[in-house]
Amino acid sequence: MKLPDNIEDFYRDKNLKAPSDIDWQSGYFDIIKITSSLQRESLISEFSFYRKNLYKIKLIKGQCKCHYANRSIDVKGFALIFVAPANPFILEEVNGMVDEYFIVFNEYFFNNYGTINSYPVFQDPEHSIFNLSENEYSEFEILLDDIKKEATSEYEYRTDIIRNLVYQLIHKVLKENKIQSSKNKGNTADHRIAALFEELLSQQFPLHSSADLIRLKKPVDFADKLAISINHLNKAVKSIYKKTTTEIITERIMQEAMILLKVTNWSVSEIAYALGYETPSRFIHTFRRYTQRSPLLYRKEFLK
Repeated sequence: MKLPDNIEDFYRDKNLKAPSDIDWQSGYFDIIKITSSLQRESLISEFSFYRKNLYKIKLIKGQCKCHYANRSIDVKGFALIFVAPANPFILEEVNGMVDEYFIVFNEYFFNNYGTINSYPVFQDPEHSIFNLSENEYSEFEILLDDIKKEATSEYEYRTDIIRNLVYQLIHKVLKENKIQSSKNKGNTADHRIAALFEELLSQQFPLHSSADLIRLKKPVDFADKLAISINHLNKAVKSIYKKTTTEIITERIMQEAMILLKVTNWSVSEIAYALGYETPSRFIHTFRRYTQRSPLLYRKEFLK
């Protein structure tokens, strides 16, 4: 699916008017505020951040559950949430409307302006949701107000100010929560190979229809794509992530399987084939080993 379709789908799902001056094929940024006055029939904040290419930083007020593929987090009051394209995520309302104030952008918006996707808040789901006090919420709300003000200004270099403010927000979170990158950089060549492997893996997700199929399923597929030996790839990945290449691939495929079971009505067979399994039984076996339950039971438990 092309980028314009992704972003247009985003606005259609949110029942919002898309900006008219956006270059859909390059840098994209917007800031949106949604309150209970914009609530519509299908709960508007039960939105699946399930679009390729889009990053989100979301300030929320209200009760909700934040669902990742393998865990759910309760939010009772105020929170700041970071969502990367590679990390499946949905937000479920609890006891009424959740107010949302968020920015959405693609990686091209920060092209040649730092490496936004390398920060822990976008790399590690463990560091992506932060419960806030009311005072902390107000501080971030003021920062988002500043971003919104610049986004609607006529200043020629407003995009540079917006980028700086976004980084300011990220660094504020990292410093106040004393978060550092957990990745061991190790050998520079190993780190580069591991990063390229991770990029290839993440580019395959999320799947938008049961007709989508992942093409890179085994370590040798990635090694061939990177034009290196399988041993070289395995060594680099192991040194950086402390896991085997197969383990990382399987984990990501299983994460996608769990989110598909949660947010789609695809059959188990459709999910299995889309995720590269030759037979549904092989997929069911792997899923059961990974989650200790069958795919259908997993879906049933989530829908309770």
